[in-house]
Amino acid sequence: MARAPGGGGPRGGRQRHRCVFIEARDAEGRLFVHRRTPTKLVFPSHYDMFVGGVVGAGESYDEAALREAEEELGVTGLPRPEPLFKFLYESAEHTWWSHVYQVRCELPVNPQVEEVAWHTFLTDDELTERLGDWEWVPDGLETYRRLREFRAGRVTAGDRRSAG
Repeated sequence: MARAPGGGGPRGGRQRHRCVFIEARDAEGRLFVHRRTPTKLVFPSHYDMFVGGVVGAGESYDEAALREAEEELGVTGLPRPEPLFKFLYESAEHTWWSHVYQVRCELPVNPQVEEVAWHTFLTDDELTERLGDWEWVPDGLETYRRLREFRAGRVTAGDRRSAG
């Protein structure tokens, strides 16, 4: 999931941004998974297991996590997402300070049509079955890998460092 304000396009060069990734689960513990619209400039039609985006100027990570989760899920009144860990995401094209959160969404979702072409809630096993079959956003895959390590107690000290 390439992160850009308002679902906008890629940033010039490798300018580093602050981003949030929110794992949203329903009342049954299933994970919200979606496919980006084909009109997205970055990673069009790719699948993602997180909602999130760029932290706005003057906005805290916590504020951005709640805003992004409510916007992308199309709900209001979510509980405040719980912060889990931080890390620096870097690829050849992108780099951002990443804060990872989790939230329980027991409300009926109505995702933004500009952002989400398709969505469902999957169990962890169902998601695992699709990891090799669907084309996933690279930053979401990296975040998911780190989240699994975090939950297994294998996060290194470098992954917990302070982020911009």
